[in-house]
Parts: sequence; C-alpha cells; structure tokens
Amino acid sequence: MTSKLVLAAAAVLAVAAGGAATLAIRPPELLKVGANYGAKIVCSNVFIAGRDAQAVLADDVQAPGNPVLKHLDVRVDQERKTVRAQFLGFMGDGMAVYRPGTGCAAVPDGDVARAAQYQFNPIKIWAPSPNVPWPTGSQAENNPTVQALLEQEALAGPGMRGMAVIHRGRLVAQRYATGFNAATPLLGWSMTKTVTAALVGMQIADGKLSLQQSGFWTGAQDQRAGITLAQLMSMSSGLRYNEGYGDVSDVTRMLYLEPDMAAFTAAQTLEHAPGSQWNYSSGTTVLLSRLWQRAAAGESGAADASASNGATPGATSALTLALPHNRLFAPLGMNSAVIEADARGNLVGSSYMYATTLDWARFGQFLLQDGVWQGKRMLPEGFVEAMQQAVPASGGQYGQGQLWRWGPSGDTPEGQNPDTRFQLPADTYWMEGHDGQSIAIIPSQQLVVVRLGLTPHRLLYQPQALVAAVVKALRP
Repeated sequence: MTSKLVLAAAAVLAVAAGGAATLAIRPPELLKVGANYGAKIVCSNVFIAGRDAQAVLADDVQAPGNPVLKHLDVRVDQERKTVRAQFLGFMGDGMAVYRPGTGCAAVPDGDVARAAQYQFNPIKIWAPSPNVPWPTGSQAENNPTVQALLEQEALAGPGMRGMAVIHRGRLVAQRYATGFNAATPLLGWSMTKTVTAALVGMQIADGKLSLQQSGFWTGAQDQRAGITLAQLMSMSSGLRYNEGYGDVSDVTRMLYLEPDMAAFTAAQTLEHAPGSQWNYSSGTTVLLSRLWQRAAAGESGAADASASNGATPGATSALTLALPHNRLFAPLGMNSAVIEADARGNLVGSSYMYATTLDWARFGQFLLQDGVWQGKRMLPEGFVEAMQQAVPASGGQYGQGQLWRWGPSGDTPEGQNPDTRFQLPADTYWMEGHDGQSIAIIPSQQLVVVRLGLTPHRLLYQPQALVAAVVKALRP
C-alpha cells in the first residue's frame, strides 16, 4: 500500500518551492492521504505495539514506500496521545489519536476531541499462563523438524516478523524477527475482515441479524434496499467501489480522508445487480461493522444512517465498541487484540486489527474448531463451513464469509489457483492481509499456520511453500 499511496506526490513536491504557502493551506488530497497514513501507522505502532516512532516511520512507512515518503516527518505527543505527520514540515498535516480499547484513528477533519471519545476500558477475563500448554497458556510443545522449517529464510520470506504453527490444538513451532517477539501486537490488515465475519456470526447467533436480511438502505425506491447481508458478506453487493491504491481512490479516501468511513461507503451507488458481480471492497466490510454494531446496540440496522447522529457516545456506544473484546477476544484469551475505530466510532473491520502472533493463531484455531472454544459454541453451527463456500462470481477464489479459498497469488496468472502447484490439501482456506499477512487453516490436517510481516506484494512471496513443507513434516 505505501508504495502506491503517494505515487504522484513527487510532482507536487517538485513545485513546493514556488507555492509553499498555498500547499500548506490547501495541500493536494494525495499528500493528505500520505500524511494521515503515516500518522496512523506510527500512532498504532507506538501506542499499541510499544515501538519507537522513528523506527516505525523508517521501517514501516518509508522503507517499503515511494521515495517521497522520506520527506515525511512525525511528531508524537505522549500526553495527548496524538501523532502529527507532515511533508517537509508544513504540508499534508496528517493527524491520528490513540484511544484506550479502540486504538488509533486518523483524524482527517482535525476534530481530535470528538474522535477521542470513542473508547472503553478493556478488562482481562483471563490471561494465558506461561506454565500451561497453548492455547489456554503460552507453553509450546516444540517440534524440531517444523521449527527448522521456520528457520529457513526462503520459507519465512523477506520481512517476516512472526510465525506460529498450531497442530492438533498445540503450539509446535514459532519464530520472531529481531526486534519483535511473542508479546508484539502486529497488524493483520485485511485478515481483520474474517474477524468481522465472526462478529456478524455472533449477532446472527443472538437473533439480531440474519443472512437473508435486507433493507439496510431506507430511502424510498432505493434499489440498494434489496442488498442482503449474505451479499455484503460475499463481496457481491453490487455497490460501486474502487479498491485500487494507486491514487485517491475509494479505499484510500475512506481510510485516510473520511472521518466516518461507513457513511462514505453507504453513500456509494449501485453499479451492478446485487449478487451478480464480485468486487473485493474494504468499504463493504466497514459497512458490515456498522451493521453488527447497530444490531448489537438494538438500533436500526440501516447502513445509511449516521452511526452516532452527531451525538456524544454514551454507555451503549462504549458497550458496543467493547463487544469484540468482551464477547470474542477475552473468552479466547486474545488479550492483545484490538480492532481500531475510526473518528466516528465505526470499528474498521476491514483493515485495522492488531494482535500478537499467538493471538492471531488463537482466532485461526477458533475457526478450525467451527466457532467452538473450550466446549462452548460461539458461532452458529455450520457458520464457519458456510464462510468457506465459494462465491460463484469470484471464480472460486473467495468464500461467502470474508475469507479466501486461494492463497496469495505471487506471480500466478490471473484466474488460476496459486495453491495448485504447491499441492496443498483441498480443504485449505486462508485469511489474508496486505504486505504478507496470512493464516492458512487446514481442517483435514488439524493445522493452522500463521505468517506475519512486512512483505510488499512486488516481492511475490507466497507462504504456500512454507505451509506445504509443514504439512509434509507433520504427516505420520
């Protein structure tokens, strides 16, 4: 993402000397996208992951991105819990603020006080013990053969930061890059989408949502009113949405220029008949977050209504923001997990979940167990299986519940399953995120393989080779 967000900014900076005052007052949108992106990434990694701001700027924002990003500076205010980012010290003026429980939000409208209201106090229900085997503890049952595979750089891939292998419910191998460890929360990017699907499933289990439900747009004769929850879940809503990252597109505008991400997406027009086309859309998942949040709060399920109607968040809002922690993360022992909210309290379920490698593994194991944890069913029976069913319009690559049936593409020709040449088991399915985040889940092998890092797509790394080697090593 960073290599494309400010692709055209070089031309803007080239004229900065002749128009500095104008650029400072009204910077081009692309510069604002870059500045808000930088502020947001640094904020999250400083206040959630406990990393050094300048190291994050250099390693996470500048190193994998366009050279223009080297002109981006950040300033952290530890007292106000804010980060400001500017190009050349005066352009772009990106801002982000940290809130307990809901992490950092970009604040494109500058209203830090309003954005800061969306928070809650996370309470640990239980903490994994270091003296108890994973998953109720953190103790590993090391498999030397599998551990040796994780130590191979070609299998781990460039930019690896954390890996874990779970076999038959036990942690058998893990590895971390220098500067990272088992306690470091890492960004999952679009792996967050699958977590959002589970949160939708919990509202279905509560009887507050149903997959065939529609009417989320309330305007008279609004054709979007026919869009069902199932179509949103399967990225087949028909809504116009550009997921491209090469300019100020729908997705970059939503993430870095819009304080209310869900309202922005809800305003998109209908481009195709619902269910007829597949279109990967982060905006769709932010809409799903709004819908389950409103359903959990007992409010109208309308997607086109403001999440807060301009009001100060009250107890209900705080309880809703806390629901992922209280109902999902805490029971699983995922105490590090945070889904960040935007500047209007929409949980950014498309992109912004941080968790440690082992907590991401806990969620993968939760799916492997069909939404059951410690004997308690938390998702409707059969819901995880339904998530895996192919969306016909996707050509078979995407499932009906915000997950992938194919692994990362690498240099595989479009339309071909990239898993085929690695001979992975047919029931393999994936959680995938930008810059090399992946969780492979293989029910037939009782296997979960987590790989996190910062690996730009241009490097064409594919975790399938690692997963295939692990499968082979664990066969009887």
